Amino acid sequence: MSKQALSPMDPSSFSRPELVRITNIELNLSVNFDKKKLSGNVHLSVKKVDESVNEIILDTLKLSIQSVYELETKKDLKYTLFELIEEYGSKLVIELPDKDKKECVIAIEYETSPDASGLQWLEPNATAGKKHPYLFSQFQPTHARSVLPCQDTPAVKIKYSATISAPPEYTVLMSAIRNGTKELQSGRISHFVQDVPLPSYLIAIAVGVLESRRLGPRCHVWAEKELIEESAHEFANTEHQLETAEKICGPYVWGIYDLLVLPPSFPWGGMENPCLTFVTPTLLAGDRSLANVVAHEIAHSWTGNLITNRNFEHFWLNEGFTVFVERKILGLLESPQSQDFDAYGRVGDLEETVNLLGKTSPLTQLVIDLKGVHPDDAFSVVPYEKGQTFLRYLETTVGGPAEFEPFLKKYFDNFKYQSIETDDFKNFFEDYFSSNPNIKKIDWKTWLYAPGMPPVIPDYDKTLAVVCDEIIQKFIKWNDETPIPITEEEKEKLSSSQIIYVLEKISRADPQSTNKLEALNKLFDLDNVKNCEIKFRWFRTCLKAHWEEKVDAVLSWINVVGRMKYVRPLYRDMYSWEKTRTRAVENFKQNSKSMMHVVVFTLKKDLHIRE
Repeated sequence: MSKQALSPMDPSSFSRPELVRITNIELNLSVNFDKKKLSGNVHLSVKKVDESVNEIILDTLKLSIQSVYELETKKDLKYTLFELIEEYGSKLVIELPDKDKKECVIAIEYETSPDASGLQWLEPNATAGKKHPYLFSQFQPTHARSVLPCQDTPAVKIKYSATISAPPEYTVLMSAIRNGTKELQSGRISHFVQDVPLPSYLIAIAVGVLESRRLGPRCHVWAEKELIEESAHEFANTEHQLETAEKICGPYVWGIYDLLVLPPSFPWGGMENPCLTFVTPTLLAGDRSLANVVAHEIAHSWTGNLITNRNFEHFWLNEGFTVFVERKILGLLESPQSQDFDAYGRVGDLEETVNLLGKTSPLTQLVIDLKGVHPDDAFSVVPYEKGQTFLRYLETTVGGPAEFEPFLKKYFDNFKYQSIETDDFKNFFEDYFSSNPNIKKIDWKTWLYAPGMPPVIPDYDKTLAVVCDEIIQKFIKWNDETPIPITEEEKEKLSSSQIIYVLEKISRADPQSTNKLEALNKLFDLDNVKNCEIKFRWFRTCLKAHWEEKVDAVLSWINVVGRMKYVRPLYRDMYSWEKTRTRAVENFKQNSKSMMHVVVFTLKKDLHIRE
């Protein structure tokens, strides 16, 4: 391990961009669904930062390297591919062509492995259309290295272009501007250009039989034809959300903002790939009630994409800021009460995660130490909700939105196109608010480096929560010998987000009798609800009550839906119930081949499976 020590700038990457840096990437790849491989070449424009250095170190993971040469002279370059370190990959060291050259272009011919951790190859039966296979990528946090040799660290931002060959009936999409297609007998060649620098984890590709619908001057939605009309309806307000985000954050620099609705095995709610946000079909609630996830991904256009965490120890700079801005968008689109209700409702999620990880776990700090810890292992709700809570606290401390929002725009403008760490933000904040006497009371050390819950929970507006809390208390106190004490009129007045809140609180209370839950089911028609946030909480409530009759429905659902937000807690709930433990483990083993790498990786830990 000492020979392959990961770099001083990023504990999760072998690369040393402080010595030699990639500035541009050109990809030329062919898609082979039969072999489940991408093959071709990558051209890396590299620039010496330290002129005494004569080699570049790249990250790779299970790539088959065929040749390495200087593009201009076609001269072969010496390279060494070190042994594989599980999850982190293999260090690729390439000798640079000329000691006196500060810049050159390195060409690498290679192909990916069929089990590349950053790619999901779906069989036709896992798609909506059931006729054609499908490919999509997920590179965050450290899986770009499984698809191309690169400096796989968010400290490096590059421009990229790509030429992708695929079978003729397939549409290729990337996190870039589409730059034309060419139809050949052998297939379709698609060209892409991304002129705004981005980190390697934001390079993205999807290949499927797709259709699109226009949502606005900058926005289209893409999906399989079976989902396209539903998707166009669900995300009809995307352009308006984007315009609202610009009021808070400043100009949108990425040109287009398209959405791609992926098959259900996609492990996230959304992924903020520039120009092409990937979203889960679990957002298709029919009533646009879950479209706030799009507001989250839109916010990433500034928080994470424009300004990026230097490494994943500072992931809260990406996600805490994004949740904070997402809720500001919600406040403008709906109401300040909605903004606060969303934040207040998520405090319970944060408490559950802190209790699960342990109140003294270093993974509950805002700034974490990833030496010896893979970023996939560190992923949780903490950087999102504890980060958002800190920013809300800072906003309140300096005098509220009128003081904080101009700072926010200044912050985005000052650090745009850069990768930063927490001290960069802290120093900029303290400099901007240097004349504000209240900043002296901010305990940065506790907020950033102490584990557990935040030291302060903001005084959120609870207007929308009060009515929910009354209903929850009535239900929990009810002994089920009389009719359910929630009226049809009370039910009708609840929004989808309030129903989610009610079920969330019931699922966290002591287990309820199946008679009570059946009455709740009848009133809200929970077995047939389309909103996945409601369905998820309903299933958790049923499992907590040890309602055996519902286990088949839970398993059927998680065998289709790959979203980790739902799958992991439900598997953990089944594992903690002795009667369903073996069944949960067996079900996982039977279905793991259709799951993405990150889902398998984390579920094995949740289910205590050791290989």
